[in-house]
Order: sequence, then C-alpha cells, then structure tokens
Amino acid sequence: MSDQRAWQVVLARVESDLAAGSLRPGDHLAPERALAAELGVGRSSVREAVRVLEVLGLVRTQTGSGPSSGAIITATPGDGMSVLMRLQVAAHGFPAADVVRTRLLLESAVVAELADAADPDLAHVDALLAAMDSDALTAAEFLALDAQFHLALAAAAGNQVVTATMAGLRTAIEAYVQAGAAQLSDWSPVARRLRAEHAGIVAAVRDHDGAAARSLVDAHITGYYSQTVSRRTAARTGDRGWSVPDPPSRPTDRSAHPEET
Repeated sequence: MSDQRAWQVVLARVESDLAAGSLRPGDHLAPERALAAELGVGRSSVREAVRVLEVLGLVRTQTGSGPSSGAIITATPGDGMSVLMRLQVAAHGFPAADVVRTRLLLESAVVAELADAADPDLAHVDALLAAMDSDALTAAEFLALDAQFHLALAAAAGNQVVTATMAGLRTAIEAYVQAGAAQLSDWSPVARRLRAEHAGIVAAVRDHDGAAARSLVDAHITGYYSQTVSRRTAARTGDRGWSVPDPPSRPTDRSAHPEET
C-alpha cells in the first residue's frame, strides 16, 4: 500500500466514524499505535492523516498524558467543508457573479424552507436585525453583521450542507460586498434600504409566505450587486473576479422593490 493510499485509509475511517456518530466532538481518536495496527498502515500514515484533520479544523492534538492529550475531535465534517471552501476561495478566487448566482440558489431555498416551517427559531436572526438597526455603524461594521444575518438564516433552516457552504463562501461574499460599498458616495441610504429588505424577508418567513420570501431575498441580493459591483466592473473590467458585466438575475416579482426596477 502506498503512503498516499495509507493515510487516505485513515481519513476514510475517521470520516466513516464521524458519519456514523461513533465519533463526536470531544472524543479522542484511537491511539496512533492502535489505529495503525487496526487498519494495517504505518504509524507515519496515521500521523499524516491527523495532520490533515488538524488543518481542516476537525481535530486538535496535544502531547503529554492525561485526558486532554492525543488527538481530540473538535468539530463536525461541515466545519471541515467550510475550511476547504475558504481555502479554494483564497487559492483561486471565484468571479463575483458566480458567487451571487450561488447565493441566489442557496438563500432563496433557505427562506422558502423557513417559511414552510411551523415555528422556525429566528432568535439569532432577530438579534442581528436589532444590532444592524443603528445609524452609528460604519459600512464595514454593518456588512459584517449582514454576513452573520445571512448565515443565521441558513443555520435556522437546519440544512448543515447549505450552512457549511454559506460559511465557506463567506470570504468571497465579503470581498464583493465590501468592495462594492467602497464605490458608494453615501452609505446611509443604502444601509436604510438593506435594513428594510432584511426586515421584509423575515416578515415573509414569519407569514409563511415562501414565494414572497424568495422574491425578496433575490431582489435583495441582486439589487446590491447591481448597484455596487456592476459599477465597479464597468470601471475596472480587467480586475480578476469581476469579469461578468451584467448582474445575474432570476425571474422574480420586483413589485416589492420598485426603486430597483
């Protein structure tokens, strides 16, 4: 068995145990010697697999003896997926328009699912709405809360894959929204509009109106992109990641946002 194949066997075993629930956050991995013997691989392969898991944020390691020593599971596979996505964004970047299209697919599904739920837990979402309701916030502070608001909606819907994907794309999302804000001469009216749009999305969810929630979140995402990123594209078409001149869109009911038509 090659070294590469050997450490992949170890990773596959850990993945299987996590998926089955036999390994959970706080649990120890089997000792290096025991895991190597059980899987028929060298101890160096076990160490390599543990290093990969540590980079992904799935385990932490500590030398010595006692209950806190060894390799301990610290997160779930969704967290590792987010790390991988962030690394991909950092290494290669994604065109802003592709990120927006992905947000449309994910977030419209999120709000529709929340609207269908009997009693969705929106406590964290409400707290973020309240935090954003301050004229003293800078654009950067507001947009940091905005990113948390959208992640909180995804988390409230309960789909761990969608939540992990959204978390992994957070760097790419923040890159285009922060760059877009820098193009605006006056942030205040934009902040007021975004607050109103956030409130409208949450209200549609609470009214169990999935169609309205989808339409509102689509208009919210594409409206900001149209106002900010497209302007930047027109001015700097040679920038990496800003090569799509027109904002992505999907057929939606724009009547709720007549100022954007």
